Amino acid sequence: MVTPSASSDVLRCLVTGASGYIGGRLVPELLSQGHQVRCLARTPSHLEDLPWAEQTEVVRGDVTDADSLRPAMRDIDVAYYLVHSMSSAADFERADRLAARIFAAEARAAGVKRIVYLGGLTPPDIPVEQLSPHLRSRTEVGRILLDSGVPTTVLRAAVVIGSGSASFEMVRYLTERLPVMVTPSWVGTRIQPIAVRDVLRYLAGSARMPADVSRTFDIGGPDLLTYREMMVRYAAVAQLPRRLILPVPMLTPRLSSHWIGLVTPVPASLARPLAESLRYEVVCSENDIKRYVPDEPGSPMGFDEALELALRRVRDAQVDTRWSSASLPGAPSDPLPTDPDWAGGSLYTDTRSRTVDAGPDALWRVIEGVGGENGWYSFPLAWAVRGWLDRLVGGVGLRRGRRDAARLRVGDALDFWRVEEIERGRLLRLRAEMRLPGLAWLEMMADRDDEGRTRYRQRALFHPRGLAGQVYWWSVAPFHAVVFGGMARNIARTAEKSVESGRTR
Repeated sequence: MVTPSASSDVLRCLVTGASGYIGGRLVPELLSQGHQVRCLARTPSHLEDLPWAEQTEVVRGDVTDADSLRPAMRDIDVAYYLVHSMSSAADFERADRLAARIFAAEARAAGVKRIVYLGGLTPPDIPVEQLSPHLRSRTEVGRILLDSGVPTTVLRAAVVIGSGSASFEMVRYLTERLPVMVTPSWVGTRIQPIAVRDVLRYLAGSARMPADVSRTFDIGGPDLLTYREMMVRYAAVAQLPRRLILPVPMLTPRLSSHWIGLVTPVPASLARPLAESLRYEVVCSENDIKRYVPDEPGSPMGFDEALELALRRVRDAQVDTRWSSASLPGAPSDPLPTDPDWAGGSLYTDTRSRTVDAGPDALWRVIEGVGGENGWYSFPLAWAVRGWLDRLVGGVGLRRGRRDAARLRVGDALDFWRVEEIERGRLLRLRAEMRLPGLAWLEMMADRDDEGRTRYRQRALFHPRGLAGQVYWWSVAPFHAVVFGGMARNIARTAEKSVESGRTR
């Protein structure tokens, strides 16, 4: 519980979106400044494995549910609104509007002293109604919060550069994978990128703004660049040969989002709003934020320096959060049915078990290391094809990889799965986020049998949706022996080989 502060220097902060890219980095920033932090999460278990979890209070709730927001707002000084929809569904603007109104009303009723919101930078000469739907929605959410009666800080940023950010991943993969690029015309649009470190500094600093300040602030780094220049400078920082970039005007945001989805790990569903926003010149029209959050030595960080820092963190496997940290729109979120006689319909399973000539610890290291560059230990072509098919229909495919090469935590994205549950040393449960006519899970377990031998158990589960789901399950069932059987066999062998190699050293 966040208790009333005994010191005026300590603020009681509520952070929504704490499992996301920005929120997951803001929480430790606030804690480092001595503030008390409460996190609102629809699935609190997604925060359990985070290094700062025990220093915060985590409450279950949703910004669209006033009843859950009410207790979350109690005793709060500053409420951070860091949630927004990246969906392309027809009603996403209405959903964002409703959530903002509920949040604003509950903050006012609870006596919250300030709301802080991170929105998108928009061009001053473009009428709001002509903006892309996502930028228009960000602008509307900011206005709703400013009209709440609670002093509000709305920070507007363009492209955020940091290890794991969607914008950084787009620049990185487009530049690294394509020495010659046929690109949309928006590569010539000027942008004012900002380092994620500066975004966090402005967010945390906004908590202490005077009560009579309630307005928007443009935030950006010191460089004004076109997207083309960003890719050229990335190539230079990463010591790549110079790239040839050929703009093609007929590539619409929809087409370019599919192009981005095929080349980068960022799926088309997320790439489209990013591409839509890049049609406009987004440059700060004022720099008033410095009056309230003064610059520190070395800030704001330049584009090249932000790239160097992001690349270093990627190389050193020190990426705290990624764009994939939050669930993507349309991804299934239903928990695995725990009732063996579940009445929700058919629940098909494929179960495998093998005795392993290695200790449970060695087996667990292999289990926790699945996915990403390590692959899935069976029929790589089949996994690759399934990943490509998923991307072709707008899914995430296999390119999200892993946040960390060796260690997983609940909520991590893992290729086209998401970590739903971990019992460290024993159980890893993944929930499928590929496009499927149903819900799917994959469980991998390390334990001992009645004779004390190490045993690997694996279970794939599928809850079909309608006739399409039934057809899907039975059409792929003939391949289970190769895919899932080979996976169980090779995971066991890999654990055994790791023990053998240790003995021979």
